Amino acid sequence: MLAVIEGQSPVIYGDGEQSRDFTYIDNIVDVTLRACEASGASGKVFNGGTGARITLNEVVKLLSKVTGKKIQAKYEPPRAGDIRDSQADISLAEKVLGYQPLVHFEEGLKRTWEWYCAVYGKK
Repeated sequence: MLAVIEGQSPVIYGDGEQSRDFTYIDNIVDVTLRACEASGASGKVFNGGTGARITLNEVVKLLSKVTGKKIQAKYEPPRAGDIRDSQADISLAEKVLGYQPLVHFEEGLKRTWEWYCAVYGKK
């Protein structure tokens, strides 16, 4: 986001088809507070993602939509040790805590962009 604010191309290491289960902080706070209060949660490990994957290329496309800017990523060789895909298994959090993501990816991206603009100045 800083690259976009500064009028630069964000760097993607690899082809951009690697995916992650990006989640907004409100989701993590929610699942954590639920785990603090739920009976039967003690000793268990919960994932607080969205349960879905999004590629880095999709992130750039959605960021273009959110910002209204045409964003062209710069591709660099993949970094050693980076995993190709990851996705949180939220099934235990759903079952034990009644967890469902509060903020889905695009809305979280929009909120994050707004924060970056407020802190770093939209150019």
